[in-house]
Amino acid sequence: MKVILLQDIQGTGKKDQILEISDGYARNYLLPRKLAKEATAEAANALEKSRGADKHREEVRRQEAEKRARELKGKVVQLTVKGGENGKLYGSVTNDQIASALKEQHGIEIDKRKLEQEEPIKKEGQAFVTLKLYPGISTRMIVNVTIQGK
Repeated sequence: MKVILLQDIQGTGKKDQILEISDGYARNYLLPRKLAKEATAEAANALEKSRGADKHREEVRRQEAEKRARELKGKVVQLTVKGGENGKLYGSVTNDQIASALKEQHGIEIDKRKLEQEEPIKKEGQAFVTLKLYPGISTRMIVNVTIQGK
C-alpha cells in the first residue's frame, strides 16, 4: 500500500515522503494513529502543491535577506559606553547594545542572536560585526565605540 507520512517515523521515513508499505503495517499502525494517509492521486497532488508553496516562501525569504544584506553592508553603528582611561571599557559591548543602536540610528530591527562578534569589544575604536541574516547570507558592519565622559 502506498502512503504519505504525516510526520517523521524512525526506521520508516521522513514527513511528506511517499512510501510503499505493507498493508498490515499501514492499516493497523500508521493509519489509525494518524501517522500517515493513503497516497491517492488527490493527496499526492496536494503534497506537490504544498512543496511548491514551501519552495516559493523559502525563495522569498532568501531574496528579502539578500536585499537586507545589501542595505546593511558597510553601515556604521555609533556606540557610546562607559569606560576608564586608556580606552578600556567597563565590561564589553553586547549584541543587545549593537542591535538597539542599529534600530535607533538606522531604523533596522535585527535579532541580537543574528549578530556575531569576531572578538569581544572591550576597547574604544572600530570593530567589525557579522550579521547572519539567512543560511549562507551574511554581511559585515562597522561598530564605532567611544567612551562616555572623556
